[in-house]
Amino acid sequence: MAPRDEFDCDLLHRRAAQFRDQLERWQRGELSDDQFRPLRLQNGWYIQRHAPMLRVAVPYGVITSAQLRALAGIARDFDRQEAGLPTERGGFGHFTTRHNLQFNWIPLARAADVMDRLADAGLHGIQTSGNCIRNITTDALAGIAPDQIADPRPYCELIRRWSTLHPEFAFLPRKFKIAISGAREDRAATAWHDVGLQLRRDASGAVGFRVLVGGGMGRTPMVAVEIADFVPWARILVFVEAIVRIYNLHGRRDHAFKSRIKILVKAEGERFAAAVREEYERLVAEGAPELPAGELERLQTGFGPPPGVAAAAHAAPPASAETAATAAAGPHPAAADPALAASLRDDLPPAYLRWLERNVHPHRLAGYRAATLSLKRAGQAPGDVTAAQMEAAADLADHFSHGELRVSHTQNLLLPWVRQQDLPGLWAAARAAGFATPNVGLLTDMIVCPGGDLCALANARTTGIAAAVRDRFDDLDELFDLGDVDLHFSGCMNSCGHHHSGHIGILGVDKDGRECYQVTLGGADGSARGAAARPGRVIGPAFAAEELPDVVEALVAVYRRERHDGERFAQTVDRIGPAPWRAATDAVRRHAATLPAEAG
Repeated sequence: MAPRDEFDCDLLHRRAAQFRDQLERWQRGELSDDQFRPLRLQNGWYIQRHAPMLRVAVPYGVITSAQLRALAGIARDFDRQEAGLPTERGGFGHFTTRHNLQFNWIPLARAADVMDRLADAGLHGIQTSGNCIRNITTDALAGIAPDQIADPRPYCELIRRWSTLHPEFAFLPRKFKIAISGAREDRAATAWHDVGLQLRRDASGAVGFRVLVGGGMGRTPMVAVEIADFVPWARILVFVEAIVRIYNLHGRRDHAFKSRIKILVKAEGERFAAAVREEYERLVAEGAPELPAGELERLQTGFGPPPGVAAAAHAAPPASAETAATAAAGPHPAAADPALAASLRDDLPPAYLRWLERNVHPHRLAGYRAATLSLKRAGQAPGDVTAAQMEAAADLADHFSHGELRVSHTQNLLLPWVRQQDLPGLWAAARAAGFATPNVGLLTDMIVCPGGDLCALANARTTGIAAAVRDRFDDLDELFDLGDVDLHFSGCMNSCGHHHSGHIGILGVDKDGRECYQVTLGGADGSARGAAARPGRVIGPAFAAEELPDVVEALVAVYRRERHDGERFAQTVDRIGPAPWRAATDAVRRHAATLPAEAG
């Protein structure tokens, strides 16, 4: 992570002091609820179903062990203490798909105290809510992936600094999300964002961005479209500013469901692109400066390998497009990493070999690997982590990864700097701490939002059903045989569980006060495991909650029966079409259809 300087720390403490004053004026009745609402939202404070919720940003997913311990301390000291809830687990947090951690039980009266604690650790909730530019996200393997074109983190930091507290873009028509990918495989799901930036190099080797605009989920899922095939990196802030200005000027403010930039892009088409280019050219003509190379170089120094790593390892030779694609195509290190495959012995425990296959990933530095700490295990909702578990993960980072972790798009944690020789020790320690479930990319590695158990917007509960599906598929042999299957689960149309991009997607809906669930098939986030980004298709009327484990099992049975050798789930969906899947799920329906089918 780029080091936070004295200015950053002072800004965060000043922001906490400002909010303390706003909070006290609201408590005294000097600010109405309507006046206070945007002030708390701009600092990440929501009012949820049962209690306030705080969303804390983890910029571009990079977090230190010290910061994770600070979050653990907040969970233990504030999260459940005054809500009358059991505290034997010491409070907990929930990691989201966009590099955020959410606390769900902190009293609003303690909000300013919590913000001070966050500021001490260089963390905050600024712009994690409200109609502004949200947290900038990227790939959890940024800076270490073998298929890397350029490290996206310095560019994330540039955009973070530019967009934070930007006075012109504090009250956009709707929230605005930017993701950056720096690798051949788009593990940042850029096509599902308002703006997606894909790093590339031109024929001379110069770095620039392919720019996508207008992606998003929600009630009207849309995949972003290309608006520029190459913008030089030094002009990218100007180009993004042109996009946001056009959106700010022309985006709808009269209808909440039609206010995202995707609606404007679809309605205007080429006219939108032309308006952005015209605004960009005007800004350049008026003297908008190029970013100086020295500033980028200064930032890049903060994103190099940790002290000691560079001296102990050297970068592997640049991968060809073919070998990089092989390394990126799946998590199996023995398939993509001959050095690791050669070190494996026949007498190693099967559980360790499974963990290597699914949770350990190739690295651009020789002698190093990245390892996922799975947050998908029995007894807890996907993405949830207790105070004690945060501290245990911080200990693992200190011991095995130079004190650095990453938050992944799939609601897991990742250690980016693990020496190959330390993998057995890490596995043993992670297993003892409950982080070694070998299921990365498998069916039980689900993306799941908190749903109706916590969220005020949700139409239906999610976590109990996710647990029932996980329990149904608790046989690792079966999961490994199935291979890569993305199951994504949202409790409402806001799509925080990214159900549109799941190979199997589940959406909670309300029908006359009943919780029902639509199932979609064939979605993709744009990574190699899912082909081009696309929304899944609804395969029939909605189901009752108790039917969903049978529905998922029926879909899996179709895949087993119909797949060709080496064919992945998403490929089988494409080849055979929707009819066999719908017939299989209709066959396990125990109740009358609860909702009519919608167009896919």
